[in-house]
Amino acid sequence: MNNPDIDEVYIYEKAKHVPEKSKLPVWWNNFKVLKKIRNEKYDVAIGCGSYSPRLARYTFLTGAKTRIGYLQKGMKKSKFYNIPLYEPEVPLHEVERVFNLLSQLGINGSPSSLKVFPSEDEVKKVRDLLDSSSGNNKKYLIAFHISSRRPENRWPADSFIELARLIAIRYDASILLLWSPGSEKNPYHPGDDEKAEIIINSMKTNMVAYKTTQLKELIAALSLADIVVCCDGGAMHIAAALKKPIVTIWGFTNPDRWRPWGTSYIILKNGMDASMVSVNDVIAAIDAMRAEL
Repeated sequence: MNNPDIDEVYIYEKAKHVPEKSKLPVWWNNFKVLKKIRNEKYDVAIGCGSYSPRLARYTFLTGAKTRIGYLQKGMKKSKFYNIPLYEPEVPLHEVERVFNLLSQLGINGSPSSLKVFPSEDEVKKVRDLLDSSSGNNKKYLIAFHISSRRPENRWPADSFIELARLIAIRYDASILLLWSPGSEKNPYHPGDDEKAEIIINSMKTNMVAYKTTQLKELIAALSLADIVVCCDGGAMHIAAALKKPIVTIWGFTNPDRWRPWGTSYIILKNGMDASMVSVNDVIAAIDAMRAEL
């Protein structure tokens, strides 16, 4: 992922995300991933996140001699972690909660900002697309990322359409439309192709749609934005790691734990469903971000 601090990335898949007939190949592939990790003979494995049986089990299966992770409240010990600890009782951001695990290695203090590193080749692809589109000489590029895993955290297509129209009237700005690829009808990996198409068909100018099928494409696209408007989700955290000003529309999630880390942001939340956030509130937040720029 272009990160000089990361030597290797191992990827496993959850069997619940595939059809029944495909579970055996998934289990076999995961076995091969774990075998490869064990062959590397790592000294330390850290279960990054709150306690879950799967996370604890996978940390154990790495074969690392030192295995650090959180226990659930009330648990006395773990057969998987040999250096367990309980989660801090004071409310902390997820970054702080994970960083706290490093205290068992003598690493203390405060966590730094997040970091991701866009690929120059991927950035050029996005630039070329923007340069070839009409309205590419605008002062600002505002990225919309319209997807979120939780239904309660998804802002409706009509709201994004109305926001795009107001931006076209009020600002000297182009919009870069981003979304999770795939059909919403896929029960295992639902995407937002249909939602994106509705928005694209409603906006004929000042909008460039970029379907990102790989993480490196999404990182590159977000790296070029002046402001990112998004729902709560992974794209929001990538934007934060890129130090982008963020206007984020929230529903169910707890902002104290999952807010953007290390960048300027405005969280808009009205109850437990993102659809309750008004377009006027988002425009006001964009105004505030433009003032900072």
